[in-house]
Amino acid sequence: MERNTLLMLKERAAKVRMLSVEAVYGAKSGHPGGSLSIADVITYLYFHKMNVNPADPTMESRDRFVLSKGHCCPALYSALALKGYFPVEELKMLRKLGGMLQGHPDMKTIPGIDMSTGSLGQGFSTACGMAVVAKRKGYDWTVYTALGDGEIEEGQVWEAAMFANQYKLDNIIAFVDCNGYQIDGAVEDVMNPHPVDEKFRAFGWFAQVIDGHDFEAIDNAVAEAKKSGKPSVIICKTVKGKGVSFMENNYSWHGKAPKEDEYAIAEKELRDAWIKAAEDVKNG
Repeated sequence: MERNTLLMLKERAAKVRMLSVEAVYGAKSGHPGGSLSIADVITYLYFHKMNVNPADPTMESRDRFVLSKGHCCPALYSALALKGYFPVEELKMLRKLGGMLQGHPDMKTIPGIDMSTGSLGQGFSTACGMAVVAKRKGYDWTVYTALGDGEIEEGQVWEAAMFANQYKLDNIIAFVDCNGYQIDGAVEDVMNPHPVDEKFRAFGWFAQVIDGHDFEAIDNAVAEAKKSGKPSVIICKTVKGKGVSFMENNYSWHGKAPKEDEYAIAEKELRDAWIKAAEDVKNG
């Protein structure tokens, strides 16, 4: 990956994190922890990898993205706004009457959303369905999807994984955001899914484990996935609440908004990170 591209992605991800927490704070509800952990993967997809066009959100040839962990939509909404699907100002209307940005993605009202999600596990299944359509109709677009490590406790996830292998869906790439926590605590204590990579391999998937905050690692993993000839999963080791000191690795920030004093700290930390990343882009 070229240095300028890497710096650009770091700046965009820093901005996505800042806007995500700002939106959750304004809504007084939402899911900051997982939004912050998945921000780098979403940034990579929308600002580097996927074939998409904000001026034509439904173009047939576009790549598809399904946020199966739909509650982490603040990160997706922030990326879509920065990409130009709708004004950044709309983020201030998250979860508010009169705004289009609901607490979970809605494909009927939000430009750039390929599938409505919310009930965990179902987004992954619909992503596999999209991949089947592409294979049968000869389309060359790729379906990307993101799941949480708590979400993969859902049995439907493994039914879909078996389906993808049965129908040789080599055009789907799944990211599992392994930040280690869910709403009730550490995933290992609630319903231990590890080793995640070995489980997917047992279902016939090509599996890789990477640092989910390393853009070059993400890029290399996607390249390997596309060469595998199998449905592919990239298990991303991430930090829940990434970028906010008091949120990091703290499951209590799975689904609540920061109070005014907490937001002041979070906003400063995220803004400082964004300013530094923007300066790095400027200086090359």
